[in-house]
Amino acid sequence: MNIQIRGDHLDVTPALQDYVEKKITRLEKYFDAPPERQVSVTMKIERGIHRVEVMLQVHGVLFRAEEASDDMYASIDLVMDKLEQQMTKYRSKLNKRFREKGVKTRVQNGVVASAGVATATAEELNLTQVVRHKQISFKPMDVQEAVLQMDLLGHDFFVFTNADTDEINVVYRRKGGYYGLIEPS
Repeated sequence: MNIQIRGDHLDVTPALQDYVEKKITRLEKYFDAPPERQVSVTMKIERGIHRVEVMLQVHGVLFRAEEASDDMYASIDLVMDKLEQQMTKYRSKLNKRFREKGVKTRVQNGVVASAGVATATAEELNLTQVVRHKQISFKPMDVQEAVLQMDLLGHDFFVFTNADTDEINVVYRRKGGYYGLIEPS
């Protein structure tokens, strides 16, 4: 597994690097294949708060988690727990969907193709300038897969290519826990 560990205004010590690598290898038990891209781990300290962000893509699904605490090791533990919860939730939803359709085989590589979109936080946004630019590849998926991917990322909206219409669509979270879909006319 290719792991990129980066520190923003922070020197990543060999002890921190070993700890992160050991924790990330625990995630391998959730999927048959290693991540398609390198696992990105970013650590930073802002005003005494230790933040850790981890992004990895497995079977075309992007998993992302960010946590903060007073200790870097505690932040790493928290972010790994969050990723394990996301992966468990993803696997259970996939298994449920396949059980409902009557498919009894396990999910193999490439069954679900999806793309992720990350949003900027309120602090990162400035009305006069673009502070973050992100390019993504759109892989065709149905609306249910897009909603699942949005929930896994913890975002309020998700842009995807609809497999049925082959057009760009947006799903978003509405008040009351419902979802909305935006399609071009």
